[in-house]
Amino acid sequence: MQELVDLHHGALYRFALGLSGSEHVAADLTQETYFLWATKGHQLRDVTKVRSWLFTTLHREFLALNRRERRFPQDDLDSAEASLPMIEPGMMDAMDSALVMETLHRVELNYRVPLLLFYLEDMAYREIAVALELPVGTVMSRISRGKAQLRLLLQDALHRNDSKVIPMPQVKPIRSQMS
Repeated sequence: MQELVDLHHGALYRFALGLSGSEHVAADLTQETYFLWATKGHQLRDVTKVRSWLFTTLHREFLALNRRERRFPQDDLDSAEASLPMIEPGMMDAMDSALVMETLHRVELNYRVPLLLFYLEDMAYREIAVALELPVGTVMSRISRGKAQLRLLLQDALHRNDSKVIPMPQVKPIRSQMS
C-alpha cells in the first residue's frame, strides 16, 4: 500500500486540487480514494490499471461530494471546431499562471476535468476515457470545448480593469529595407 501511495499521491492530490480548488477538500478526496483502495482494491483484476482506478474513484468521490452527478452529452469534435474562438497574438504573452489556475476553476466541470487530466496530469485521451467512463471522441471534444471556454474567460479577465496581469510590450517586427 505504501508503494502505491508513494507512486500516485502527488498526481491524485493535484487532480483533486484542480477539481475542488481547496487544499482541504483535495486532501480529503485523496485520503478517501486510498481508503476505498484499501477496502475494495483487491477486486481489481488487472493490476496495470491501478492508476486509472484511482483517478476514476477520486472523480466519483468528487461528484458525490458536490451532488453534481449528471449525464454528460456526447459532442462531436468536428462540429465543435467551427465555434472555437481565435487566439489573439499577444494574449499568451500576457498570461499569469495564478490567473490561469483561478480562471480554470470557472470552466464548467464537465470540461474542466478532462482539461486537468490532459494538461496537468499528462494523461492520454484513452486513459482519460477509461477514467471518466466516456468515449474517446467525447473526451477530445470536451478538451477542445474546455480550451475554448478557458480562452474566453481569460480574455474577459485580461480586458477587465481589475486584472492583475501586466501585458508584455509587443515586439515590432524588423522590416527589410528591400521592400
